[in-house]
Amino acid sequence: MSMGVRRFRGHRLATFGVVFIAILVMVAIVGPLLPIPDPNLVDASAVRNRPSFEHWLGTDSVGRDVASRLVHGARVSLTVGICAAISATLIGAILGLMAGVAGGWVDSVIMRLVDIVLSFPSLVVILLLVAILGPSLFTIIIVIALFEWPMACRIVRQVSLSVKETEYVSISRAIGSSDFQTMYRHMVGPVISPLTVVVTLLSAGAILLEAALSFLGLGVEHPQASWGGMLQDAQSLTILQEMPWLWLPPGIAIALTVLALNFIGDALRDAFDPRQSP
Repeated sequence: MSMGVRRFRGHRLATFGVVFIAILVMVAIVGPLLPIPDPNLVDASAVRNRPSFEHWLGTDSVGRDVASRLVHGARVSLTVGICAAISATLIGAILGLMAGVAGGWVDSVIMRLVDIVLSFPSLVVILLLVAILGPSLFTIIIVIALFEWPMACRIVRQVSLSVKETEYVSISRAIGSSDFQTMYRHMVGPVISPLTVVVTLLSAGAILLEAALSFLGLGVEHPQASWGGMLQDAQSLTILQEMPWLWLPPGIAIALTVLALNFIGDALRDAFDPRQSP
């Protein structure tokens, strides 16, 4: 473990990622306590104002404070990213363990299910389901999780198949341990490290998916602030050319968050890789 920690610390970009995500989480948590206006407060006398001392990042097309909406949008993006990633990882881990431990027809059925899910264009199906079920934070999290679990399932299955062939698992079964006991005692531990990497990478993908859904009008309910929704409000050519304060902040926030999570995921993968030199 200490060797893995040293490898992780050796990644400067990962250090940046950890610091950035920590700051983002802190801002999202204490957002309502910050001295910024209500993100949904409409001021008809301050429409599309440039950044100023009163409005640090200017105001949008209906007079709402861009900085305030950016802060509150972080809560939506992080909630979707973390919750969808954890849900997808749990689904994939359970199915992957079942496939690896049980084998036989159970393995075949689960892997064919993985192939079926991967055969769908996930973004198109997610758009369709959200449109049918109605856009909401809960719906977005569930739908994303239902189509992002195959990565975790494949990784956990592969690790389970490797552990299954070890001597201590054979001994465990020889003394009468059930499949569940064997899985709990000997297979949960080895899959924790790769699943940590999966959670970070899936979080980045979920944040991008939420931003895409909000940009297309199928994100969180209006007027709740979200980064994708802010980009949707700023998609006219006039705004893109003359009012960069309306689209640059959410665009940079999305890019930096996704990059930070990917840096962390890459560093964790290298840290837990036994083939890496000490």
